[in-house]
Amino acid sequence: MARLFGTDGVRGLANGDLTPELALSVAASAARVLAAHDRSHRPVAVVGRDPRASGEMLEAAVVAGLASAGADVLRVGVQPTPAVAHLVGALDADLGVMISASHNPMPDNGIKLFAAGGHKLPDGIEDEIEAGLSGNGSRPTGAGIGRVTDVPDALDRYTQHLLDSLPHPLTGLRIVVDCANGAASFAAPEVYRKAGAEVVAISAEPDGININEDCGSTHMDKLQAAVREHGADLGIAHDGDADRCLAVDASGELVDGDQIMAVLALAMAEAGELTHGTLVATVMSNLGLHLAMREHGVQLRTTAVGDRYVLEELRAGGFALGGEQSGHVVFPALATTGDGLLTALRLMSRVAATGKPLADLASVMRRLPQVLINVRVADKAAVVNSDAVRDAVQAVETELGEQGRVLLRQSGTEQLVRVMVEAPTHDVAQTAADRLAGVVSSVS
Repeated sequence: MARLFGTDGVRGLANGDLTPELALSVAASAARVLAAHDRSHRPVAVVGRDPRASGEMLEAAVVAGLASAGADVLRVGVQPTPAVAHLVGALDADLGVMISASHNPMPDNGIKLFAAGGHKLPDGIEDEIEAGLSGNGSRPTGAGIGRVTDVPDALDRYTQHLLDSLPHPLTGLRIVVDCANGAASFAAPEVYRKAGAEVVAISAEPDGININEDCGSTHMDKLQAAVREHGADLGIAHDGDADRCLAVDASGELVDGDQIMAVLALAMAEAGELTHGTLVATVMSNLGLHLAMREHGVQLRTTAVGDRYVLEELRAGGFALGGEQSGHVVFPALATTGDGLLTALRLMSRVAATGKPLADLASVMRRLPQVLINVRVADKAAVVNSDAVRDAVQAVETELGEQGRVLLRQSGTEQLVRVMVEAPTHDVAQTAADRLAGVVSSVS
C-alpha cells in the first residue's frame, strides 16, 4: 500500500479520497502518538484551515479526532498555512494541523501536520501516525476528553509577527494583491496596509467555492491587468493557503520565485544577513539564477524538488534563505515554513528602501528559456541510467556549454522521465529537448 503521507501531508479529493472518517482517524492517531512520546502533559493542537467549503467538514472531523484522543484544541479558523505554523510556536502547542490543498482546485483538500515549534513533522512520526490509524486502544472519558477553545486574536498575533519583521516601511507604494480567494484574503490586505502601502485587493472574496479559480499565483493574467489598470508599482500573487508569493512589476511582467530569491539574496548579503553567503534552491531553479548569484559572489546550493528538501538543507547548513521557483520561499530566522506574506513584505520593503522599481531589481537575473517535456516510459530508472541517454545528455551539455543546462528527472509518482533544457533561446532549448526526448522514448 502506498504511503499515506506525501511530501506535503495527506491530500486528495475531499469526501472522496480524503473523507471525514480518515481526517478523524489521522487527527486521533496524531494525538495518541504525541501523548506516547511525552506523557508529562496532555497534547495541545492548533487547528486552522483555508476557506474551502470542505474545510468546514474536515475541521469538525479533525477537532473531534483530537479531542477524542485527549488533546486540547486551539481552533484558529481560516488562516494562511504559515500562520498556523507560527501559532504552534507562539501558543506553545505540541501540534499544528492545517486543512488545505494549497494551490490545488477547490474539490481537493489536505491535512498538513506541524510539530512543536511549527516545524515539519519528521517522517518517523508520520509513519507512527499512519500505523496507528486503526484506532485500537482505550479512549479517554470524563475529564480526560480534550477541550476545544477558539483563539479570537490568532490573526492579530500572526500579522504582528509579520510587521515586527519588516525591514523598511512600504510608505509610498501602491500595490495590487491577488489573494486567490483563499486564506490570504483576510491577512494580506490588512498587513500590507499596516506596513504603509496603498493596497488594491483582488480575488479577496472567498465563498468556499472560488478558491484558486482563475486567480492567484497559478493564474497571473488578472493581476497583471490590474497592476496596469491601477498604475500600481507592483503586484503580489498568493496561492490558496498563502505559503507562496509571485510578483509582477509595474508593466505587468512576471517576477517569479527565482527572481524574487535573487533580489532578496542580494539584499540580505548587503545587510550581512545571508549566512555563509549562500542561497538554497532546487534543481529546477533557472540557470539564470545560478549565473546571477555567481556574478555577485553568492554561493547557490541545490536540492531535490520539494520544500522539505530545501528546509533540510537550510537547517543542516544553518543558511538564511532558500526556496523554489514556484515562490515558496523560506526565511529560517523568521519562519519554519514557506510564507508568502513574509516573502512579499521583504520584497516590497526592498523596493521601498532602494527607491528602485521592481523591474530594475529583478533585472539582476535573466531567465533563460526553459523547455520541459514529459516522456512516458516503461521503467523510468532504467531509462535514466542507460548509456544511450547518458551519452545524449552529455552531448547536449557539451554543445550548450555554460550558457545552457540539461536536467533529467524521474517522476515521483508515475512512469515518466522529465526532460528539461535551458538555453540562450527558446528554439535552441526546444530542439535540444526534442532530441533528448526522442532518445528517452527510443530507449524505453
